[in-house]
Amino acid sequence: MKPRWIGVVPPARYFVPLSPNQPPPFQLQAAVTLTPDEIEAIRLVDMEGLNQEEAGERMGVSRGTVWRILRNARLKLAKAMVEGRPIVIATHSITSAERREKWKKLG
Repeated sequence: MKPRWIGVVPPARYFVPLSPNQPPPFQLQAAVTLTPDEIEAIRLVDMEGLNQEEAGERMGVSRGTVWRILRNARLKLAKAMVEGRPIVIATHSITSAERREKWKKLG
């Protein structure tokens, strides 16, 4: 898999819906997991207002890859909201800006 550059690591790892019918502790078995590249694509396109091509340049992937990442992330978020599932943010495969600079020097 091609590296995907992540500019910001989210400060929270879990989002759990509070249901009056479900007392804590919450079960994470049915959780929806968002990957770091999905969070980054959402941040760049939905928060920063970049188009998919600009986001792809920032992440080091094609516009089509950004489109697929966004489609998957938005589907997961919709599923979590509609079905009341917890959201877990995975911490694997994070390529920070610092690692990107080292990668550029090697290339």
